[in-house]
Amino acid sequence: MTWSCFAMRSPRNNPLATLLLLAIVGQPSGATRGADWMQLRGPNSTGVVQDATFPEHWSETENIVWKQPIAGRGWSSPIVAGDRVFITTVVRQQGEDEAAKPGLYFGGNREETEDVVLDWQLLCFRLGDGELLWTEVLHSGKPPTPRHVKNSYASETPVSDGQHVYVLFGDVGLYSVDFQGNVVWTKELPPCKTRYDWGTAASPVLFEDRLYFVSDNEDASYLAAIDTATGDEVWRTDRDEKSNWSTPYIWQNSQRTEIITPGTGRSRAYDLAGELLYEWGGASSITIATPYAAHGLLYVTSGYVGDKKRPIYALRPGASGDVSLEDDAVSNEHIAWFKPQAAPYNPSTIVYEDQLYVLYDRGLFASYHARTGALVYDQQRIRNGRSFTASPWAANGKLYCLNEFGETFVIKTGSEYELLHVNQLESKQLAMATPAIVGSRLILRTGDALYCIGEK
Repeated sequence: MTWSCFAMRSPRNNPLATLLLLAIVGQPSGATRGADWMQLRGPNSTGVVQDATFPEHWSETENIVWKQPIAGRGWSSPIVAGDRVFITTVVRQQGEDEAAKPGLYFGGNREETEDVVLDWQLLCFRLGDGELLWTEVLHSGKPPTPRHVKNSYASETPVSDGQHVYVLFGDVGLYSVDFQGNVVWTKELPPCKTRYDWGTAASPVLFEDRLYFVSDNEDASYLAAIDTATGDEVWRTDRDEKSNWSTPYIWQNSQRTEIITPGTGRSRAYDLAGELLYEWGGASSITIATPYAAHGLLYVTSGYVGDKKRPIYALRPGASGDVSLEDDAVSNEHIAWFKPQAAPYNPSTIVYEDQLYVLYDRGLFASYHARTGALVYDQQRIRNGRSFTASPWAANGKLYCLNEFGETFVIKTGSEYELLHVNQLESKQLAMATPAIVGSRLILRTGDALYCIGEK
């Protein structure tokens, strides 16, 4: 596969856009407003909000500002920019999606593509009242590759700069769409073979006027930088990796800005020109979680449940070359601390104040000191927690963990584990998406609906 596989298409307009008269929030590309949640896991990819005022309790009949049904299937998270909420989904033109079972299991691989036409869609809602303002079909056609029954064709979360939404659909394309639903540019992506045809999931990220995304696959993996104004390639760096599903992270540390890309073969850091800065090995055989930074450290995890290696790494800035740990070592000049068997599989970890919290897929919960890695409390069973895929979020001294059944478990932060209560929402399909938080509102996606939760 070469970069020439990408093809640009001319911009096209949504014919309904002129009827919508939407209020567009004007700000420079790449700017961040404190009230916005414009990427996966929010500002700095941490999942933490210090001044949120959304309610602690909710249900189908309590503190629901609005609820909108969502057709099709998509595990992508909602994002919020100004008074607009954006999500993606893929809708079948006929028939129904095969039901996905909750939990971790074998037997979900699908080797053949379905003979069905799909619509890859971007939806825009008004934050205040939930009105669906527009739906843009970015691509229609038969699926180019199979998918694991528990994956979707809309698993990548879009990202926004406050003026445009950038949408990645793995084997289909990359799109820039303005807030009126007009497609500014389109870049077609060739289908790529993933491990066991599980499909894609890594989301794009923004920094200044560049869009970065990773395509780690079985054919030819790469990290790419795209000009947000034109969709043109800025650079592409080939990667000696096979399939991974981890979203890259832009780490602005005390010494420089780095692009962090976890991987099963090697986790790597690149500069903004795509040049390799440093790397290290030791991940599990499947890498999914999103990295992030806190207390001046970078946290990278990889935790396939079937492996003995399920590491959490905390790294200091300024590394170069190969910084892999020697046998039996738990730290070195650049790795502040390391836990060899502590990482979750699907969820990302989260740091709130001085503690790092770990939500495990099968309903366990643990905590470590964020700066040292010392154990705060070992794995605790979340009562009736069952199965978790979405990453936890934190606000006002509480951690929130959404399971695949639409239940959110509210856990007190601190040195002792304490489950406070559980908030239940209905969901006929699996709830797999991490929510967005904007001040007094929590935007939560279950398998078949989008909720705005707020005091009511």
